[in-house]
Amino acid sequence: MATRVLVVCTGNICRSPAVERLLATGLAGTDVEVSSAGTWAMRGHPMSPPMAELVEAAGARADGFVARQLTSALVREASLVLALTREHRTAVVELEPAAVRRTFTLRELARLSSAVDLQRLPAGTAGERLVALLPLAAAQRAALGPGDDDVVDPYGGPASLYRRSFDELDGPTRQLVDVLTRRPTTSVG
Repeated sequence: MATRVLVVCTGNICRSPAVERLLATGLAGTDVEVSSAGTWAMRGHPMSPPMAELVEAAGARADGFVARQLTSALVREASLVLALTREHRTAVVELEPAAVRRTFTLRELARLSSAVDLQRLPAGTAGERLVALLPLAAAQRAALGPGDDDVVDPYGGPASLYRRSFDELDGPTRQLVDVLTRRPTTSVG
């Protein structure tokens, strides 16, 4: 059974579809499925053209995307919920309180993962590594405290704002792909 990641932003046409497509590309061929939704989704709309251009330039596909509304069922089915701001994380947890331990902002999970001893993750599949990562990352919350975990909303802004938003989500997305697909090193002694 696949491990499911749900990415959440507001309209589900800029930030969350970008992360969805970048993660899906980075985790292609693994047991991880990635989708997205919005707290105030612009249902039925494609990815915003300026964000779609940036996603495609990064090597992922933007075509065929359709925005959808966040639901309790989507949250319940997800092994991990990645919110793009703390406000989105709060909305997810208010909708489905049981998801609190598996809901992070994207930048928060990347930041917390940096403090995790990745040797503690299993050598198994990307999905197995993801499931094992979540409690280890959550355990770092108290030690590291809050950070600058929001990705700026570019909707309706100039190309420079889309670029800033993309840059804020691209690095953490690549970091998460690396953590989930990196093979543990073994010491030869």
